[in-house]
Amino acid sequence: MLLMALPNEHLMAFNQYKDAKTLFDAIQTRFGSNEASKKTLLKQMHENFNASSTESLDSIFNRLSKIVSQLAILGENISQEDLNLKILRSLPSEWNTLVVVWRSKPDLDTMRFDDLYNNFKIVEQEVKGTISSSSSSSS
Repeated sequence: MLLMALPNEHLMAFNQYKDAKTLFDAIQTRFGSNEASKKTLLKQMHENFNASSTESLDSIFNRLSKIVSQLAILGENISQEDLNLKILRSLPSEWNTLVVVWRSKPDLDTMRFDDLYNNFKIVEQEVKGTISSSSSSSS
């Protein structure tokens, strides 16, 4: 995931690192940790943000929240609509039906990120409850 945040001309130099910590340390060493380079790296991480199909909803929201918070600290604010659309586009395919519904909501541009997250958590709990009750009744 970190490699996606690097400019193309630097990919080969960092391709050798196998885990995120050593890769991130190498990136910090190479590019320094001044505010401009941090902001650039975080913007690219935000632009390339995506979730794997095995990643939990909590993990997805936490990762994106952390990137957005760090950008805000550096004075780079992401609009509410962009943030909400980013999370909707990055969710795994099993969320597609709900994503279509949420993308058509008229208040998506003003809805707080936390509220969107809480709505998804409610649906996730309802789905888990339905699955567990149907599997226990079939036993």
